[in-house]
Amino acid sequence: MLKAIYQPRGRAAEYCPWALNLYQGCGHGCLYCYAPAATYKSREKFSQARPRPDIIDKLSWDLQALNGSKPDPILLCFTCDPYQAIDVEYKLTRQAIELLKQGGLHVSILSKGGQRAERDLDLLGEGDQFGATLTFLDDKDSLEWEPGAALPGERLAALRKAHDMGIKTWASLEPVIDPEQSLEIIRTAHSYIDLFKVGVWNYDVRAKAIDWHRFGHQVVGLLRELDCEYYIKEDLRKWL
Repeated sequence: MLKAIYQPRGRAAEYCPWALNLYQGCGHGCLYCYAPAATYKSREKFSQARPRPDIIDKLSWDLQALNGSKPDPILLCFTCDPYQAIDVEYKLTRQAIELLKQGGLHVSILSKGGQRAERDLDLLGEGDQFGATLTFLDDKDSLEWEPGAALPGERLAALRKAHDMGIKTWASLEPVIDPEQSLEIIRTAHSYIDLFKVGVWNYDVRAKAIDWHRFGHQVVGLLRELDCEYYIKEDLRKWL
C-alpha cells in the first residue's frame, strides 16, 4: 500500500487518476472550498495549514514500492494548494517534483499560487502540466471569495509564462460562480491555455439560481468557436 500517492475518487477522479497532497489544510481561505468538509475540519482549522508529517519520506518510500510501475501523471494537489504561502518556507512542492521526476513520473500542477508557482517551472518539461483554478477576472470578487490566493491576473501571468516555456497548460473553471466571468476567462486566455476543464458550482444552494443548461451550451459553443481543447465535467455535462 502506498503512503502518499493515492487514487482520487468521485468528482476528483475527473481531474487526474493519481494525486499527492503535501500539506494538511490551505491558507488561501476560499469560501467555496470543499476540502474542509471532506477532511472533517472547520474552515478556521483548515486554514491553519501545515506540512503533512514525513510526507517527503513517505513519497520516497512510495517511489521504491512502485517498483517500476507508472502511476502517471501525479496531480499536486487536491485537498491543499501546492503553492500556498507556507510552501515558500517548506518548499515541499519542489522536493516532491524532483523526486517524482527522478522516479520517471510526470506531474500535473493545480494551483492558485500565481507567482509563487513560477519558481519551479524549471523542473517541468514534456509530459508535465501546469494548471490554475480560474474563478473570476474581477479582483474585488477574487478577494472576497479567495482572500489568500493570488489575484486572477497573477495566475494568468504564470500560465502564460509556463506556456511560453513550452509546458502544457490547463485551467480548471470550477466552481463557476459568475458564468459571464468564466466565459470571459476563456476569451481572454485561450491563446496560452492548452486545455480547459469546466464544471459547475457544488455544495452551495446559491448555485441553483444559475441556468446551467444555458451556461453549458454557451461554454461549449465558445470553446468550439475558439478551437480550444476542453473537458466538460460530468456535473455540467448532464445539463447539455
